[in-house]
Amino acid sequence: MSERTDRGTLAGRLTRVGVDDVPRAERLLADAALVELLPGIADVLVGALPDVADPDAALLAVAKLAGAVRGDDALADLLRATLATDGPARQRLLAVTGASVALGDTLAAHPANLHAIVDETPGTAVPAAQVRAELLTTVGADPDDEMPVATLTGATGTDAMRRAYRTRLLRIAATDLTVTDPLNRMPGVAAALADLAAAALEAALALARADLPDHGAGVRLSVIGMGKAGGRELNYVSDVDVIYVAEPAEGSGVSEADALATGTRLATGLARACSTPSAEPALWPVDAALRPEGKDGPLVRTLASHRAYYERWAKTWEFQALLKARPLAGDLALGRSYVEMTQPLVWAAVQRENFVEDAQAMRRRVEGNIPVAEADRQLKLGVGGLRDVEFTVQLLQLVHGRSDEEIRSGSTLTALAALASGGYVGRDHAARLAVCYRFLRLLEHRIQLHRLRRTHLLPTAEADLRRLARSVGMRAEGAQGLLERWRQVRRDVRHLHEELFYRPLLPATAQLSAEEASLAPEAARARLAAIGYRDPAGATRHIAALTEGVSRRAAIQRQLLPVMLGWFADGPDPDGGLLAFRRLSEELGTTHWYLKLLRDSGTAAQRLARVLSTSRYVADALTRSPESVTWLADDDELEPRGHERLQAEADAVLTRAQEPVPATQALRGLRRRELARTAAADVLGVVTGQRAAQSLTVAADVVLAGALRVARWEARAARGLDADPTRMLVVAMGRLGGRDMGYSSDADVLFVHDPMPGADPRAAQDFALAVATSIRQLLGAVGPEPPLAVDADLRPEGRNGPLVRSFDAYAEYYERWSSPWESQALLRARPAAGDDELAQRFVALIEPLRYPPGGLDAATVREVRRIKARVEAERLPRGADPARHLKLGRGGIADVEWTVQLLQLQHAAEHAALRTTGTLEALSAAGDAGLLDDADRRALVEAWELASRLRDANVLWTGRSHGAHADVLPHDRQALAGLARVVGYPSGSGSELEEDYLRTARRARTVVERVFYG
Repeated sequence: MSERTDRGTLAGRLTRVGVDDVPRAERLLADAALVELLPGIADVLVGALPDVADPDAALLAVAKLAGAVRGDDALADLLRATLATDGPARQRLLAVTGASVALGDTLAAHPANLHAIVDETPGTAVPAAQVRAELLTTVGADPDDEMPVATLTGATGTDAMRRAYRTRLLRIAATDLTVTDPLNRMPGVAAALADLAAAALEAALALARADLPDHGAGVRLSVIGMGKAGGRELNYVSDVDVIYVAEPAEGSGVSEADALATGTRLATGLARACSTPSAEPALWPVDAALRPEGKDGPLVRTLASHRAYYERWAKTWEFQALLKARPLAGDLALGRSYVEMTQPLVWAAVQRENFVEDAQAMRRRVEGNIPVAEADRQLKLGVGGLRDVEFTVQLLQLVHGRSDEEIRSGSTLTALAALASGGYVGRDHAARLAVCYRFLRLLEHRIQLHRLRRTHLLPTAEADLRRLARSVGMRAEGAQGLLERWRQVRRDVRHLHEELFYRPLLPATAQLSAEEASLAPEAARARLAAIGYRDPAGATRHIAALTEGVSRRAAIQRQLLPVMLGWFADGPDPDGGLLAFRRLSEELGTTHWYLKLLRDSGTAAQRLARVLSTSRYVADALTRSPESVTWLADDDELEPRGHERLQAEADAVLTRAQEPVPATQALRGLRRRELARTAAADVLGVVTGQRAAQSLTVAADVVLAGALRVARWEARAARGLDADPTRMLVVAMGRLGGRDMGYSSDADVLFVHDPMPGADPRAAQDFALAVATSIRQLLGAVGPEPPLAVDADLRPEGRNGPLVRSFDAYAEYYERWSSPWESQALLRARPAAGDDELAQRFVALIEPLRYPPGGLDAATVREVRRIKARVEAERLPRGADPARHLKLGRGGIADVEWTVQLLQLQHAAEHAALRTTGTLEALSAAGDAGLLDDADRRALVEAWELASRLRDANVLWTGRSHGAHADVLPHDRQALAGLARVVGYPSGSGSELEEDYLRTARRARTVVERVFYG
């Protein structure tokens, strides 16, 4: 009974510390060798297992080790003392045996390695020369010899070297597995593994020399490390990538052919010592596939042969691989000569045609070759894996490293830190990428350690995942927590990889010469003149102002400007674009986000260059509201804001407001922001034509409604009223009514009021007049925000009539005195702000005027045509070319609008679709009703759209929203080129645009003369 209770207690304790196979663990703890070594072993050992990766494996390894030390009193005493004492030695032993079945077996096979385990001397940060000497001495070679030769030869020497390698590996693993912060120690572990691999290669070369009768005398052979070995970031189990270089020793009399033959025998013997079967397990394959011509090329080449290949035949990926080249073993002086020879080629490779695109395509190919079953488990090659980090870092190095030696490092993490320090990568991005990379490498190390097998696949079995979680310090989170973190790391890495690896700056930078990329003054001036800058000297001064100094801001500008100068030159005004960029940068340079956005965004820098060099209007708008630059990184931010969203924003502004003028300035600021958003989107081709016009109209509607609210409040306050004595309505007219607003459009309106029941009509009129006057003053007054001119000239009697009328007065006027031009103007009347019920009544009032039942009689049609002819004769500015006036000229906006409006007046009563305030909608309806054939409709639409676009383009190009220039197609070649770029024509298409407009207008005028004038 007592024994069962004790067993039950032991089983519970074993379960609590994480043992899976409790019965086997109990048998192991009762093993004769273990009990003989340390009676009461269970009480000593079980409590030490909670932090072990795999307690089952640790117990089994300790039991095997106890059996292995039987008969060796010294080792038995050492093991007994290690197990009995709660200290670093026991922690190291259990950590290694719990994390690595393979190293546990190594201990059992060679129990003397227990000395290496319990030795607290760190296994990392050991000088590489010490490790090299250790392995050379093991095979009987003198580390101080110029060409060490082993005295232990054949299988005996190979096995001795492999045992020494495993002993050193145990030391590294013991340190690695017992540190409190394995992520931070990972680079040191990887470097120690790379140094150990280099020492093993040196010892293997000594063994290979011993196999030759003359020990390879007269032949210099260098083993160049590539990949992770070259970068000092090796895994526990990995192919060791190498390239061999051989030369005859000076004065040796050995021919080049003989030197290559001897070098080949030495390289073959070296690889055999590391990887062929023997009594001791192989270390790893020595892979020379990265050599010129790969496996089809000779194993060993001379320095000159390597140079010839790289200069003539090497592919893009080979230069990327050479980033990590480093002499590992053999003749180090020859190895350094090889690196010195290849490095200039590496840093010039970026100028090869399609270099960046080839590197990006290679990453996609690697990813595409992963077996489907492995895709979600691949630590190395898969989405969000190690290759995403490494390819990103290497591409940034290759693009920017030709002009910045500070970022030339074979170590991924060292290079990443240098890229961050130099401003090529954001500090936060670099920090996150580094943490993710360390985590992925840590997982890779722990997975490989388990059985010392080369694998990059995350396990799937629950027990394996649990062991892995415990080995990386995630015991509490367990298997599920490990998987969740792994998935998050993959997402983060892939996001950062796509953001950095596919930057448009990279291929653009790669196409520059080294002088252009460096912004050397003379080269910069020559380039600026060649690509179209009118004042290269002035542009050079701007460049100097932006890039001088050692600040991070200047460093990032030095990355951006070589490319952006070319992007400015793609626009019609590169000098203006660069000047605007300087002003904007000086305004925003101290912010944390501006240059980071331009460097990291996939679109922002190129878009900024485009808008600044194409539109002075947008350049001024961005300078005035610099935070708007963020829109350029996201199409959604450039999309027009809907009426409800802007109205809600205006409501929030007015709810907080205490004074009318600041409140109205805030409303005008809202419109200014939307003008800037729409203008930027227009120049970039994201939102053009009618969508842009509707966006501008919505902003004007919202501001009018807000100004009406402010003016009513102000009028009540001035009169001491608690409520309005009259209902107010603002009716949109003209382009505002048709939702066709442009950047230079005024807000054409009518003001209508309707006194409240019982209100004094005179007081109501006075109130309404005060409100209308206030709206015009509030929105049109000079101030910090752009004005919106409110024009009421389309009211009854025009400027001679009262500014505001009552509903009844409008009804009386329209019944008694309305003229045809007023009916025509009312075709575009649309309630924009004010009382909804009054709006419905006003629309009902004007319906018979603008859509007269039975259409127009012949006399009225003649009157409309007479007025149009008079407008053409009298309103066209003196000296203006009728063919080039966009608004009043032949085939221009007025021609099209008068034509469709006449059709509306004649036929809208019977065709409901014609009852619209929009010009394009009315043209479409006229076509559907058979009033226009398809060719005529298309000619009118094309002319109206192009003329409207060109009016807006005049404003966007010049930055001037008022003046006669907006209505004229210019003769100036530069202005035509600017307009062409604004409306989306290719560079140098000013003449083509001119011809297109004149032809389109002629066609439209032909239709107008036939349809309008009959």
